[in-house]
This record gives sequence, C-alpha cells and structure tokens, in this order.
Amino acid sequence: MHSPDELERRHTLSTATTRYDELRMREALAAMDSDGESPLSKEESLELLALSEVVIRKAGYGRQAMVRTARGAGATWTQIGSALGSSKQAAWEAHNRWIEEQARQHELTGYQGFDPGEAQSARGLAGEPD
Repeated sequence: MHSPDELERRHTLSTATTRYDELRMREALAAMDSDGESPLSKEESLELLALSEVVIRKAGYGRQAMVRTARGAGATWTQIGSALGSSKQAAWEAHNRWIEEQARQHELTGYQGFDPGEAQSARGLAGEPD
C-alpha cells in the first residue's frame, strides 16, 4: 500500500495530479459502462485516496509559498486575504500555522521544512496582520 508520505516524496504536484486523474478517469469510466474498463483494484483505490492527500498537501504548500512571494513583494494581509477569499486575519493565521508546521517538520526530520533561521526569517516576513 502507498502512504501519502511515500507518494509525496515520489511525486511533484504535476505528476501526482496526472496519476490521480488517470485513476479517477478509469474509475469514472468503469462506473458508466460495466462492460468497459474494469474497476480499480483495491491497491489502486488506496493509491487514489493517498494521491488525493498528496495533491492537497502540495497545493497547500504552493499556496503558502505564493503568500510568502506576495508578502515579499509588499502585499498587505488585507490584499492577501482578498486574493484568497478570506479575511486578513484568517490568511495571516493560516500562514503562521504553516510556518510553525514547517519548523516542526524540520525538528522531526532534520532536513525537511524550515530550519530555525528560515523559520525566523519567514516569521519576520509574515509580520503582524495590518
């Protein structure tokens, strides 16, 4: 069985979504035509489920990376919240949770996420909500 952690290391967002789409299409076609393609195996169904988690994780990481880019370019939290369809406070809180998760990930693995210097730099860039 494939775990999301294993698949996350193997796939980029692009390759994860491509594989997810491939399996999802086979599943949809099998549901429409019982004489067509065979349904997904148990292993493939579990892979599809794990891939959905990988896509969510990678998209979330990309979202927060874009928030950092916007902050670095001078965007306010009000502007970022508007771009995300949320309040400035919700955008700031989500970004700061992400920073703390990145710092925890580095503490656990020693290589993934933000080392202490990177975490401090990210906190400085995030600042306070305007």
